[in-house]
Amino acid sequence: MFILGVILLLLGWFLHITILTTIGVILLVIGAVLFILGSIGRPVAGRRHYW
Repeated sequence: MFILGVILLLLGWFLHITILTTIGVILLVIGAVLFILGSIGRPVAGRRHYW
């Protein structure tokens, strides 16, 4: 999810499509939160690791 957010963010930025940029930022933030929660050992939606 983190990588998809970065890809959409860059595509939206280079192609000047604001909806792709917005979705990219949202996915980037969600991916970062899930990565941080998974790396500290906190289960996310019943899963110890999220990837």
